[in-house]
Amino acid sequence: MRSWFAFTARDTRDLLLSLLPTAFALWISVHLVAGVQVSSPFWLLASAAVLAVGDLLVRPLLGPLVTVLGPLVTVVLGVTVQLLLLHTALTAVPGLDLNSFNALWQVYFWTGLVGVVVRWLVGSNDSRWVVRGLLRHRTRRPGDGRPPGLLVVQVDGLSMPLLQFGLHSGTLTTIARWLRQGSHLAEGWRAQLPSTTPASQAGLLHGSTEEIPAFRWWDPELRRVLVANRPADAAVIERRVREAAHAAGRTGLLAGDGASIGNLFSGEAAHAHLVVSTSRTGGSGRPYLRYVARPFLLLRSLILTLGEIVKELYQGWQQRVRRIEPRIPRRGWYVLLRALTNALLRDLNVSLVAQALVDGRPVVFVDFLDYDEVAHHAGVARAESLDALAGIDRVLQTLADVADVAPREYRVVVVSDHGQAQGPTFAQVSGRRLQDLVTDLLDGPGPGHEGAPGDTHPVVTTAAGEEMRGRVDVLVREFGTSARSERVSARHEDEPAPVHDAVVVATSGCTALLSVPEAPSGRLDLDALQARWPALIPGLLATPGIGFVAGHRGAEVVVRGPAGERHLVSGEVTGTDPLAVLGPRAAVDLLRVMRFRTAPALFVHSSVDAVTGEVHAFEEQVGSHGGLGGWQTEAVLVHPSDWKVDEDLRDRTVPGEAPLVGAATVHDQLVRWMQQVGLRP
Repeated sequence: MRSWFAFTARDTRDLLLSLLPTAFALWISVHLVAGVQVSSPFWLLASAAVLAVGDLLVRPLLGPLVTVLGPLVTVVLGVTVQLLLLHTALTAVPGLDLNSFNALWQVYFWTGLVGVVVRWLVGSNDSRWVVRGLLRHRTRRPGDGRPPGLLVVQVDGLSMPLLQFGLHSGTLTTIARWLRQGSHLAEGWRAQLPSTTPASQAGLLHGSTEEIPAFRWWDPELRRVLVANRPADAAVIERRVREAAHAAGRTGLLAGDGASIGNLFSGEAAHAHLVVSTSRTGGSGRPYLRYVARPFLLLRSLILTLGEIVKELYQGWQQRVRRIEPRIPRRGWYVLLRALTNALLRDLNVSLVAQALVDGRPVVFVDFLDYDEVAHHAGVARAESLDALAGIDRVLQTLADVADVAPREYRVVVVSDHGQAQGPTFAQVSGRRLQDLVTDLLDGPGPGHEGAPGDTHPVVTTAAGEEMRGRVDVLVREFGTSARSERVSARHEDEPAPVHDAVVVATSGCTALLSVPEAPSGRLDLDALQARWPALIPGLLATPGIGFVAGHRGAEVVVRGPAGERHLVSGEVTGTDPLAVLGPRAAVDLLRVMRFRTAPALFVHSSVDAVTGEVHAFEEQVGSHGGLGGWQTEAVLVHPSDWKVDEDLRDRTVPGEAPLVGAATVHDQLVRWMQQVGLRP
């Protein structure tokens, strides 16, 4: 009885604390909007109470309805319900008078805006407010005897060196607290070439990274360029990865009743939301109900998105004023993409994960792109990038708190898919884009060769698009119309790219894949390349910013640098080893990729500074990944301290080092931990 009274008193206190900010925001709105009158400020507290009670009553009633409705209808219905609740709260209370629908819209906007400003002033955790209704009861409900669930949070682009810096700088307060209290351990794992999200996430979720040579590449089977952030292309990649994984005896990490949220791939989850490979119109709107039907929550996210746009414009201007180098222009679509990543999609992901935890899903995997997106444009450890990282750290605490009150116990693992390396872009170092350089070298005569008049070789280039663009496409498909989604799917899947172009240049960070579409495999041997375009390889290696190129000569894979050559199969080195600066595992990584069926005719890698670790992206990115060098292969694994890494999974080929190597190995370790707690047979 005593504990019941204590619980009730705490619950009452929390309820009052939640009403006061809403009442204060309503009070400000009443004074700003013409057409609303209030006889006493105390009536505003009553209106806030009406909103709170209405929220508690309406969502359970809407739950069965939105289960059969799509996400788009759920959003429209949720916003309508919010306005109706606000209208009821302002008209049902005797001391308030609302005389127009226009005034209702204005009160709705100003109340949301004031709420955002107040929470910013007091320094509250924004992501926590998204799920505050779930956190009101801080005692776990009686469980049903199920084994502990697993929540995996992917922090896209976080490297182990930056994690260590974040612990000291106060950026990663949640992870630091876990490590100091001894509940978790942190260690690095090596992301194999290519150090990209498609390869690593395919490995983490499905247990295979085969035939993924980059973020985008010429596919000899489909006769077109595959880009991993296109929904249709991601579906093709997942299908292939799943087949390879099943052939090796692996099943998806989320197979069964798991939930995949905000990822490129599904992991064979039964519940996939905002997943690029499975994005589609329709499905249940229930997971989105909490986010769209709670008063002011969606509005708050939209206001924060606008605020993020202003913040980005200011921070980009500050980089120019302070003459920070290296830097790139920060404008165009990136401004909006950053805002969506760090506000709207962050809140939506938090809400979806919270719903999955409340539903008791056995395994939940979510990817937060916030840091990765900002670091590409601002820099790996710049202030705005660390600010985005701190935001994800606050999200970790919020999700851990939700896990504590979920119907089943959850263990939390934090993982990254790769790190990022920094440096001036290739265009800044060489004075031209790689695509333009290759075009000139294909057209230009080489030693002992005279180009025929008009003998031109156009180059197909893939746009240097951010991974975030694929997630925006997912939003459009998931909340759009069925007809439009079908047109998008058909455009990507059924229409092959033209194959009459001489060479396709597909850039991915500090790597570029040159393929020859007219060849059945997309490849020509080095000798055939040299005979056809004598200026190509010497011209590339003579250009500042190019570290090495790799190609095939029969069964051998040859790596050429400006001052030497290395044969990856035989191990023979002539002159200066072009891979020496990249460490002892670089040769194995590169040989593995060059043996893929999807391997290019010529693999081009930027130079790497031996002291600073700087690389040069072939896209307009200050921070990049996809290749070797710097921090881009140094990924992170933070796991419960009582879950030990199995020694037989560690790679001991390099003396003094024994990391987990490859995302598929991390997948195997996660599966073994799941087996330990009974989540897998």
